[in-house]
Amino acid sequence: MTVKTTRRSGRSSILSARTKVRPRDSKTSSTIPQTRNRGDPLPLNNNKNTPSAEIDSVLVASSCLARIAAHPTLTPYRRRVYRTLLSVPPGRWTTYSALSRHLGSGPRAIGTAMRTNPFAPEVPCHRVLATDRTVGGYKGEWNNGGEYCVEKRKLLEDEGVRFDEKGHAGGECFTELADLESLK
Repeated sequence: MTVKTTRRSGRSSILSARTKVRPRDSKTSSTIPQTRNRGDPLPLNNNKNTPSAEIDSVLVASSCLARIAAHPTLTPYRRRVYRTLLSVPPGRWTTYSALSRHLGSGPRAIGTAMRTNPFAPEVPCHRVLATDRTVGGYKGEWNNGGEYCVEKRKLLEDEGVRFDEKGHAGGECFTELADLESLK
């Protein structure tokens, strides 16, 4: 048996001889992400049809929820918006209007929260589209052809969202929104 004392808390934990503690391997997504700096990428399994993809999704959500809770300047409203946005799965999209109806606010308030999202792209503001299913705004710019909208569309296409020749997203608006505060 080994006793390990952590530097930060000074607490001791007992590890059995069978327990193997692996350092984080940046090439795999099988270990739990350590505390990250803003902008560090999260390791993800891009095959969305595997159980490990679901585990990755939960790990990303858990990591983001902790960061949302710890952020010093977020209002309670913005915390709710970002926690709810985490319920939109990769490859799906919702609208400013649907999100505002769910939260009991206005679409412009949702747009402001998206524009000031300090956790993008892990808190996926790129999955929120205009009511007409076009890309709408991104990074504070509202135009369906600008540089940022091309970036937003690419993020969505990489997740599996398809657009028609007029720039409308395919599929149905995701409306099964939920505040993921309970995952903390």
